Formats: sequence, structure tokens, C-alpha cells
Amino acid sequence: MSACVPARADSARTKHVHPPHSPPPGGPRRFRVAGADVSAAIAVFLIALPLSLGIALATGAPLQAGLVAAAVGGIVAGRIGGCPLQVSGPAAGLTVVTADLIQQYGWRTTCAITVFAGIAQLGLGCLRVARTALAVSPAIVHGMLAGIGVTIAVAQLHIVLGGTPQSSVPDNMVALPAQLANLHPADVAVSVLTLTLLMLWPRLPGRAGDVLGKLPAALIAVGGATAVAALTGLRLPKVDLPSWSSHALASLPEGPVLGLVAAVLTTTLVCSVQSLLGAVAVDKLVAARPALTGRVKRSDLDRELLGQGAANIVSGSLGGLPIAGVAVRSSANVAAGAVSRNSTMLHGVLVVIAALLLVPALELIPLASLAALVMAVGLKMVSLNHIRTVTRHREVLVYAVTTCGVVFLGVLEGVALGIAVAVGVALHRLTRTRITHDDVEGVHHVHVRGQLTFLAVPRLSRVLHQVPHGADAVVELDGSFMDHAAYETLQDWQKTHTAQGGSVDITGRRPGTRISEPAEVDGCRCRPWTPWRNHQCERPSKAPTPGTDRRTAAGAPTGESPATTTGPNTSGTSGVPGAYGPPGATDQPRGHELARGISAFHRNTAPLMRRELARLAREGQQPSQLFLTCADSRVVTSMITSSGPGDLFVVRNVGNFVPLPGEESGDDSVAAAIEYAVDVLKVRSITVCGHSGCGAMQALLGADPAGARTPLQRWLRHGLPSLERAPADAAEDGRERPRLAGRAPADAAERLCLANVVQQLEHLRAHESVARALGAGDLELQGMYFHVGEAQSYLLSEDTEGGVFELVRETNLTA
Repeated sequence: MSACVPARADSARTKHVHPPHSPPPGGPRRFRVAGADVSAAIAVFLIALPLSLGIALATGAPLQAGLVAAAVGGIVAGRIGGCPLQVSGPAAGLTVVTADLIQQYGWRTTCAITVFAGIAQLGLGCLRVARTALAVSPAIVHGMLAGIGVTIAVAQLHIVLGGTPQSSVPDNMVALPAQLANLHPADVAVSVLTLTLLMLWPRLPGRAGDVLGKLPAALIAVGGATAVAALTGLRLPKVDLPSWSSHALASLPEGPVLGLVAAVLTTTLVCSVQSLLGAVAVDKLVAARPALTGRVKRSDLDRELLGQGAANIVSGSLGGLPIAGVAVRSSANVAAGAVSRNSTMLHGVLVVIAALLLVPALELIPLASLAALVMAVGLKMVSLNHIRTVTRHREVLVYAVTTCGVVFLGVLEGVALGIAVAVGVALHRLTRTRITHDDVEGVHHVHVRGQLTFLAVPRLSRVLHQVPHGADAVVELDGSFMDHAAYETLQDWQKTHTAQGGSVDITGRRPGTRISEPAEVDGCRCRPWTPWRNHQCERPSKAPTPGTDRRTAAGAPTGESPATTTGPNTSGTSGVPGAYGPPGATDQPRGHELARGISAFHRNTAPLMRRELARLAREGQQPSQLFLTCADSRVVTSMITSSGPGDLFVVRNVGNFVPLPGEESGDDSVAAAIEYAVDVLKVRSITVCGHSGCGAMQALLGADPAGARTPLQRWLRHGLPSLERAPADAAEDGRERPRLAGRAPADAAERLCLANVVQQLEHLRAHESVARALGAGDLELQGMYFHVGEAQSYLLSEDTEGGVFELVRETNLTA
């Protein structure tokens, strides 16, 4: 065997422990916890400690059960769950359910029910049905939480007053007068102090308030009340934590099988829905948070359900309360800057340490203080914002029925009632459609309110046939659903009506309402970069003359064709405010278009741009160009230059003028923008862009130089040098004038537009900052002309005499 060939045995042992020509890897990775996670864990722990004890008190469970649930929720659910920043533990939303179970079956059986609920959650997580839980109407969820909040507040009010709560809300209300007649001053004083600190602590003014406000209000309220009670020697019931050796654990459930199954289902439903909705809310909070030091993944809802199930199994087995995602602690975790699940787990470890080492301090806490804290949490669960939301969406009946059902019957019964009412409301809306017909100045308006289904077809057909042959008609669809039968009825009538010489305009008052074939019946399509139509969908007030293009009637520029037409004498949805009458002649309040546009941005564009805009907010603007153009609404600089946020520093004015420096009636705002762009932002180029159909050029052609009396007339004086460069009569004086490559200017206005671009470039060179940057070779000037009707852009080439604007062709884009 050659000595150059390694032995087989040695070859088998040869291993590449690291890539060649690279340093060997370091030792095993060490577990590290980010500083942000440590601070967030401490903040969450300080909130969780008093709340866990208060919720345990409210349910009637051993107070240690709240600490067990908080620790298990942090460690187990935090490690396994699919939402890294959601904090789980004993939740106020489970208080009523747990209290009923303890009263009916006892504590040990309640722990067993918690274990079985966890097993059920594991099964649901394995079946990957977590998203299904989100199909529950928000009105039902908010109503359930509001009912639970009312139940908690009414029960804890008795403890605040120094008494003992009853088993149900009606019983508590009946016993309240007697309790008010037999007040315990010490309990009331401690409770009032707790509530006062809870409300005032976040509102401390000044720098001291900013610093002290970082401490959780719940901890300060309970801690302050405890300190006052201890220093004044008040005699009142306090926290009693028995020895852990006597802590009660789960046992085999005892009771009727159907009742136990219902209890398990109720616990599973409430825990799962609250946790999944909380995970979705945490995702929104994380997305809205400024730049993160670490990337946080979106929630895996099925894994979150598995984590909640495992935590409930462990908590129930160790004698803890049922566990769910907790909104207050999760919000605090996100706000404190947590970047991983380590914060949640570390908070659970801190709860374990407190439960073992801080028992003497915890036993100083008055029960009235904890009851006041939990009562405040319960009242916050009745959210006025939720009530306004469900009212706006016409779901207040579902909300009210669910809330009352939970308060007077129980959680499962209340949710079942809410679901039944929600289904009834949906069916009522589906079958109840109002169709009206009005004749306004010769235009027949057919207004459909509600969903168009086959049940409404007879009424729709009857109203449509009331429109005379050959008349102008507008059909307004104020709904979001149309089935096939209604669609065919509407389409057939439209074809027949237009064939008889009439016109039909089908519109939707709400964004997104449309018919599935826009080539024939064009509905509202307010989405980015669809056929634009000014992105408005207002109800017309006056139809144009039959046979006239409605966009032209609305003032669209000559040469622009409508986006769609629906046949002879018809058009698609105009959507231009005031297109059928004077400006503002719509049924929407002023500012409606602006608010709807902003809403569409928030819904469609902001989620895509938020990360990039956050980067720009951090780094500041660093544009490469100053783009000076006309204020004409049809010139969209970002669209015609394919630029985005941070790319262009844009200055717009009437006529894209650059006043000469120091000139009488000059405009320092333009000069200031130029100086800022060149000297501060260090832009590398300045572009002056003119456009076709410029109103300033039209006005300049007919202006009287001696009659500059109004602000507009005085401003147009800055264009007089352009007028001298390209006189209206275009006399042949031997001078070469700016022109378009391949064709002569269409008219005197276009000739003036081109000359104005060249003239304003000369004005730019007269500015000191521009001249200095040009001399240093740090800046270049460009002229541009945009033809609105052709959607074509031309760039100025100064190599030829007079200047030629050459068309920018697609082949140039690859350069």
C-alpha cells in the first residue's frame, strides 16, 4: 500500500469538525436572558402577584392556588405556548366559572375539572382548530367578559364593605342594602385608599410622575394600603396562606356526569377563547411597537392552545386555578420591551420565589385591599369602547343579551344565548332588505338597503320596472352581499334598460361593494392601483346628459378615457364627488372622503409600510433628489417616478416656479426649501417638472403684466421670463426654443410649459447654494415634462440648442 494513501481505518475516523479555512467553533452555547426580558419579567411579576391573590380570593379558592396558577402559567405556558409574549395565569374572565365550580363541586373536584379542560385543549390543539374559536362574534366575547366583570364587581363590593358575598348576582343585589347598613369602617377605608392609589398613581405629574409611574399601580395600591393598615394597627381580615404541606391537590371528580362534562366544556371554552383572542391582541401590540432589539414571531394559535392545555393540566394537578392568557400582564410585558418568551418564564420563576420566601409579607395584605383591586379589574371589563363598537356595528342586542345571560344565568348559558341571538340577527339581516325608488330631477334612484338574496328578488324586480324606459337610473347598493339570483335579475334589467336608450349607474355606498363582472356593471373598487376614478364612491346628485361620458362631465381632462363603460349611454361608477352636481352635493358629511381614504391606508397600505416607515423615523430623511413640480392634483410624483417614502424631497407650487433670489415679491419658502435640500439634506440632483394642461401656463398666456392685484396674479409674475422665452405668437426670430423630440408642441400652452422648465432651471442656478454645489460637482439639474393624457414622461437634453425633451422609454430603465 502506498504511503500516500491513508489507511481505511484512519479514514473512517477522520471528521471535519468545522469548515476548512475557518476558525473552530466556540464552546457550547450558553443560556442568556436579554436585559429587556429581565426588566419586563420584573414588571409583570409585580403586577401578577397582587392580582393572583385577588382572583383567588374572588373565586373562593385557597389563596395559594392563585400563586400556583401564576407560576405554572408563566413557566409552562410561556415555554410551550405559541405566543411568546403572552403572559398566562389566573384570569379575571375565569373568576365566575371557577367560583361556581368550587361552590357546586368543591375545590378538589374543581382542580380535576381544570385538568380535564387542559386535556380537552390539548385535543383541540392537535386537531388544529384554534382559528375556529376566533369565529365567535366579538359582541359575544365582549358581552361575556362584561357579564363576568359585573359579576366580579358586585361580589367584591361586599368584601370591600366588610361583608361576605353571596352565590349569585341577584342574591348579592338583594343583600346589598343590609350590607350598606352594616359597614365596617376599617375595610371601607382600606378599600377606598386602594382605589384612590390605583386611579391616581398613573396620573402623577412632572418628572417624578414619569419615574414613579413605571411602578405598577396595582402593586403600589395594595402595598400602600397594606402599609397604612399595618402602621395604624387596623384590625381587619388579612391574607392567610397555610403551609404548603397542607395544600389541597386534585382528586377524582365527584358529581353527576353531565354536570361535570358541562363544567369541563365551559372551562375549556372560556380559557381557549380568552387565550386565543389575547394572542391575536398581543400580535397587534407587538406590530405597533417601535423598533425591536429582537425579532418576535407571530403567534402560532394551535401551539398556543397546546401550551394552555399543558399549563392547565399541571396547574390543576398541583392545586392551582384554571389558566388563560391575561390581557393586563401581556400588555405590560409588551410595553416593557420584552423580546422573547424568557420574560414570561422568568416572571413565573419570580412568583415561585415569592410564594416560598415572601409568605410573612404577603400575610400582611388586607383582604379588602385585594377585593378593591379585583373589583376595579371587573369594572374595566365593561369597556365603553366595546359598547360603542358593537353599537356602531348594530350588534348591541347580542352584546346585551350575552351580558345579561352571564350575569343572571351563568357563563355557558349566557354564551349560548348570545350565539342564538347572533344567529337570529344574521338571519334577520339576510332576509330583511329595504328597496326604495325616488325621482330626483329626472334621475331615478333605486336604493337597496341590506343584502340582496333570492328572497328580495320579487321586490327588486317590481321596483326596477317602475323606472320609465329611456330614463337615467342610479342603483345604489347599500350592502356587502349579493347572491346569483339577485345578480342576474339586476344584470338582465340593466341590459334591457340600456338597450331601450336609458342609462344605468350601479354604485355602492360602502368601499368594496361591487358586482363580480366590472366590465358590465362596475361597482366601487376603492383599492390601491385599481382604475382610479378619484378613489371616491359618492352618491350622484344629478345625471349628465344621456350619451355623455360621465367622467368628462365631471371635469376629467380631455384625452383621458373612462375606466369602464357599460354600454351605450352608460358608464361605470363615477365616484367623483360632485360629478353630477355642484361640489359637496352628496349625502356624506364634509371630510368623509378624507377619513375614508385614511381608513383605507390604515387597512391596506400601512401594514405593508410600517416597518419601512419605522426605519425612516429612526434614521431621518435622506432623499437623493429635490423634485420641484406643479401643485396640479393629477401630477402624482411618487407614481410617475416609482419612488417611495424617503426618496424625494418634493416642493410643489402653482406653475412649478423658482423665484429669483432677492426679487421683489419673491417667495422665501421656495428658496428656503432649495437651501435646506442642498445644504442640509445634501441632495444630488434637482428636477424641475412641468406638465401638460397646466392651468398656470394658461393663466400666464392671458395675464395682464400691469394688473397684478391678487395673490395669484402677483405669483404669476415669476413666469413672465418664461413667457418672453416662448412668446404666444411663436414668431420666427431665428432662436431655437425648447421642444419635444419627434413632434412640435401641440399649442402655445405646451410650448410655454417646456420653456418654463428651462427658464426655472436658469433661476435655480442663480441661487447661491445651488451655484456652490454645481461648482463643486456635487449637484446636477434636470428638466422634466409629464404629459398627463398620455402618461408619458420626457427628460430635457441640453446637448442641443434650445433644449429637447426626449421621451423616457422602457429600455432606458435597465441602464
